[in-house]
Amino acid sequence: MSAEAADRVAAVATGRPGTPLQTSWFEFLLDVNLLEHHLQKSNPDPIPVQLIVQFLEQASKPSVNEQNLVQPPADNRRNRTLKLLALKVAAHMKWDLEVLEKGLTIPVLNMLLNELLCVSKVPPGVKHVDLDLSTLPPTTAMAVIIYNRWAIRTIVSSSFPEKQTKPGPHQMNMLSIVQQEKEMTENILTVLKEQATDSIRVLEGALQLKKDFYVHTMRTLDLLAADAAANGETESSTAGLCISADELHCQVHYDLGGIFFQQGCTDQPAFEKARDHFRQTKELLKKLDSTVHVHLDEKRLAGYWNACSALTGDCDPADSHTTAYDHINSLIRAHNHQAVIESFIKDNVSRSLPNNFRRSVLRELMYNVQQGETGLEEVCHKLCVCNAVRDALEGEVLSVRFQQLLLRPTKRIVDFMLEVCTRSLEKERPSETSRRNMAIFMKTLCESLEDLSLVFVVSSHKLFMELLREEERKVLVEQMKKRSATINLSAKPLPSFYDIPASASVSIGQLEQQLILSLEPRRIRQILIDLHGMAERPFWRVNSKWEVPPDYINVILSIKDNLTKDLVYILMAKGLHCISIRDFAHARQFFSACLELVTEFSPKLRQVMLNEMLLLEVRAHETMAAEGSKERPSSDLVSRVRGYLEMRIHDLPLRQVVGEECVAFMLNWRENDYLTLQVPSSLVMNNPYIKLGQLLASTCKELPGPKESRRTAKELWDVVVQICSMSVQHKRNNDGRVGLIKQRESSMGILPRSKFTTFIKKLREPLVLTTLISLFVKLHSIVRDDIVNEVTAEHLSIWPSSILNVQAVDVEAVAVTVKELVSYALTLNPNNQSWLITQADIYFVTNQYSAALNLYLQAGAVASDFFTKAVPPDVYTEQVLKRMIKCCSMMNCHTQVAVLCQFLREVDYMTAFKALQEQNSHDAMDSFYDYIWDVTILEYLTHIHHKRGESEKRQIAIKAIGQTELNTSNPEEVLQLAAQKRKKRFLQAMAKLYF
Repeated sequence: MSAEAADRVAAVATGRPGTPLQTSWFEFLLDVNLLEHHLQKSNPDPIPVQLIVQFLEQASKPSVNEQNLVQPPADNRRNRTLKLLALKVAAHMKWDLEVLEKGLTIPVLNMLLNELLCVSKVPPGVKHVDLDLSTLPPTTAMAVIIYNRWAIRTIVSSSFPEKQTKPGPHQMNMLSIVQQEKEMTENILTVLKEQATDSIRVLEGALQLKKDFYVHTMRTLDLLAADAAANGETESSTAGLCISADELHCQVHYDLGGIFFQQGCTDQPAFEKARDHFRQTKELLKKLDSTVHVHLDEKRLAGYWNACSALTGDCDPADSHTTAYDHINSLIRAHNHQAVIESFIKDNVSRSLPNNFRRSVLRELMYNVQQGETGLEEVCHKLCVCNAVRDALEGEVLSVRFQQLLLRPTKRIVDFMLEVCTRSLEKERPSETSRRNMAIFMKTLCESLEDLSLVFVVSSHKLFMELLREEERKVLVEQMKKRSATINLSAKPLPSFYDIPASASVSIGQLEQQLILSLEPRRIRQILIDLHGMAERPFWRVNSKWEVPPDYINVILSIKDNLTKDLVYILMAKGLHCISIRDFAHARQFFSACLELVTEFSPKLRQVMLNEMLLLEVRAHETMAAEGSKERPSSDLVSRVRGYLEMRIHDLPLRQVVGEECVAFMLNWRENDYLTLQVPSSLVMNNPYIKLGQLLASTCKELPGPKESRRTAKELWDVVVQICSMSVQHKRNNDGRVGLIKQRESSMGILPRSKFTTFIKKLREPLVLTTLISLFVKLHSIVRDDIVNEVTAEHLSIWPSSILNVQAVDVEAVAVTVKELVSYALTLNPNNQSWLITQADIYFVTNQYSAALNLYLQAGAVASDFFTKAVPPDVYTEQVLKRMIKCCSMMNCHTQVAVLCQFLREVDYMTAFKALQEQNSHDAMDSFYDYIWDVTILEYLTHIHHKRGESEKRQIAIKAIGQTELNTSNPEEVLQLAAQKRKKRFLQAMAKLYF
């Protein structure tokens, strides 16, 4: 008893409830009527395509003889019946290839249709193209047509990209089956493609037949099984399901159009053939009263038709959509871009063109711009505007491309926007929805434009006045007033947006706007005098973005004269804003005017301004250095920085950032002697930045040095460990046990970690950054305690090898800091080999293998002039090479693994052979064989490919091993030269893959 039958008996015996059991394939062999009853159910289980698979799978199972040798499937009654059952299921489905292709794989459908050819008595051994369909019995001719239709449809569908399914870990035993099916599919496709021309000729011949066609039904197949064909019934003109000539021709025209369209990529005239077939398909669809036997995707047909029309320039006057498409495409081909823009504006009214088509036209023109075609940029901007207005009218979200255009629009573009908006509402009576959507769009324009003169252009336009109610306009004006506070101070004065008489205070508003925009200290003073003459209030509050440091706010606000208070506050705030946007010239003007003003009445504010002017000069010089300037700072600037660090004035407000940047400035310009020898010890004790600067300068100064010089490195180490440590407190829980509470931002160090990180990112000097990277890599290694996956860096030996209280160190903080530090250093110098290797190691230990390999290759490229020379062994150490091997292995690039195994001092044959045994390799496999110089590996490759029956790949390996320069009898110099040549070429190929 079979398992299925046993399960049925058990279900009856126990009386257990449950869903109806699935009908097994063998039950259809036992009951001749069961199949028809089963297929007539509303939801048969198994479904028809599953039945076909089961029947053919059982019919094609190989047998084993008495000698345990595998034999082909036997040609017995059981197997013939199973194949016939599969054909009957397909007949029930009316031979609908659309459904069959979705439910069956290519090998199964190939087996089914070959069986159809067999039972339909198609002459064996004769090419279909040599058959005269008009002389064949109707069902035989139809079988030939179905097979050749499937052949060309399969060629077309196989050209589409398809995502490969990957078996999970529990399915690894299925890999061989999947691989077999894949190979069978590839073999079938190869044959079908070779015979494609013959299949096309067969179907073109079918189009010449004007008679009706007949295809096998379940009844005619039963007659064949009963050997009733002797009376000729199954071959007569009335046997089987009748398919009218028009229905078949419609289907064949569609299939031929698909294959010719696919061939058009390499053969332009094929597009015209495709167009003709699709035209015939469309005409026959209109002609047919019933399309029961026509199975095609009408949306795809419409897409094919539009594509053919665009590619061939053909026009169908009867199709309004096609006419519009074709008109646009012909204008583009004629480079009449102004007419394209006009068509888009008119279409905003008619809305006949789909949005996706309009966007595709814009994408095509933008691609031409990227390819260097001149004169199209403005056209693209205008089409983008047209599409945006269309989107706005339909209530759609505005595109990102249009939002980008609004960041820097010209007046010409804004004028064009308004023209398009006006013309897009040119209907006699536009709908209320369209008017409302357009009003929202106009408001969006005003809110998005930064340039107030352009906002004024929009807000004064006739359409704006018509669409927006007075209340809406007033609200928008108030929003613009608030937003005007964010205007870039370096911009030129602009016409006022508020030139609308609303109240008597409008002149004060105009003066306030001029105060915000002005970049001339004297003009600012005059405006303030005018304002104070009109109203007594604090005008330093006019712009909420005017800010001065909290350290200075009390000193400034203590100034008794209100006009002077406003002037000092505004001059300092504008100067600080100019520094933030790197407008140092205007910042100097503001600070100089402010210094001149406060010198008259406040020594304290005078020193404050001198300190801020020092910070201005330091930042200006550091900005130039970051942009590539090699000019050293003047001795005067260095002296002023020293003076600030040593300054001691009682009760003077000092900004910590000034001292921080002065220390970074001294380190960046290698003023190490001052920081290590001349800075007063009292400053070191009281200023954490000077303390850090002194320790960094001392450590860098002593690199490399004897063991005695590591005392300073130990001090720097202790300071950084304290900064990265968490304060640990003991607290008794409710149950009486003592627990630990860790506080990340502790006060144990001389600085909080966040401020320490900010300070690090102001350093540029390579040796200082290398020292800090080395320190954090060592600290990271100790707290992670992972010997196998250690990160490497320079000068690791100068740091202590252990920490007394390692539990107190914040592991996450250390990991984050080392990543940020190395990433920042590489932004300054992307070609530093040591930093690249360190960054690669960080990626490696965090399992980011692709990124790690990329950086290992970058380090090698930098060290060897893009691999034109040998990579130095201190860059590609044994550890680096082994990590590169693991990266390739984890990415399933097994051939690359085998090549890299040769780079080691002792070739790692075990790893190489294991990699080459892998069949699921994601690299180019045999294209890498030219880079293998180790004869043993090449011999193993020939053996592996011979064993697998891969003759082509075996020949490639044999060709590689046969090169004279790899002959083991050659002198060592020749062999070394051959190896070096292959190393360089392989690394260059890898760089092209991963860069």
